[in-house]
Amino acid sequence: MASSYEDLLTRVRAGELGPDPREERVAVAFGTRQAVRHDGRGGGYRNEVLSLRLGAAVGSCAVEPGQLPAEALDDCVGADVASLLGHPLPAVRVAALDAYLLRHFPHLPENGASPWSLPPGSSLEKSRARARGVVGLLDLPPGARVLVVGVVNSLLEALRERELAYVPCDLKGGTTEWGEPVRTGAAEALDECAAVLASGMTLGNGSFEPLRRHAKHHGKQLVMFAQTGSAVLPRLLGAGVSAVCAEPYPFFWLDGGPGLVHRYRAAPGRSGATAASRRSGAAADRSARTAGNGAAR
Repeated sequence: MASSYEDLLTRVRAGELGPDPREERVAVAFGTRQAVRHDGRGGGYRNEVLSLRLGAAVGSCAVEPGQLPAEALDDCVGADVASLLGHPLPAVRVAALDAYLLRHFPHLPENGASPWSLPPGSSLEKSRARARGVVGLLDLPPGARVLVVGVVNSLLEALRERELAYVPCDLKGGTTEWGEPVRTGAAEALDECAAVLASGMTLGNGSFEPLRRHAKHHGKQLVMFAQTGSAVLPRLLGAGVSAVCAEPYPFFWLDGGPGLVHRYRAAPGRSGATAASRRSGAAADRSARTAGNGAAR
């Protein structure tokens, strides 16, 4: 198991986790742009994602809208993975690493994944179903405070249903659906929170490693919800990451049919969770399933 994101990059470059990355080439590079405003919600948001196809695997990295140069796609097509792991754009490096790891460590039970089904429905219905799967990975008693890095209102809603307090943080700032101010810096809120719930997008913007180091040093839970780096973050379980909800491309917002995300947990004793909090998390999972999520039974 890698000890950090940079260690994982180094090990892949050296061919320690699979075939020589100089021999594997990206066949397709594409971008996905999305604007969202769910019915009944006061605001909306936009997404932009770089995706690279390597064999049957698609690796992805989200970026702030407008930050991905058009020539990035040309840089990636036909390039070998080793070259892309040294690309100057962080999004390219993350997407290439994600594609390589997903090709050689697919989201299967033998690799530690547990399926969590998303029912067909509207984008809001699927967002809420995914949120229950993500928040169920937090092993916390009611009243505990969670730092949420990368604000998704459905996740905040699921935390409220669990009677968990939260500190919302996002580089965009603004307010939540309930009018709560969103902080733009996570560092000052870490000490006041019992756990961290963070987007995989932190891999691409450089804010992941401080969160991982803090969680590991203080024995706190760090739960990642990952469209970005869905195959990267499970390789960091036990190195500060306690659980991952991995969602490779195509994402839930692209299709109204049934979907699937993949949940991972660190081995017992490696995540910093107490026995009591693990029982609390298991009870929350059962409650989420009873509420209507079609999770694997």
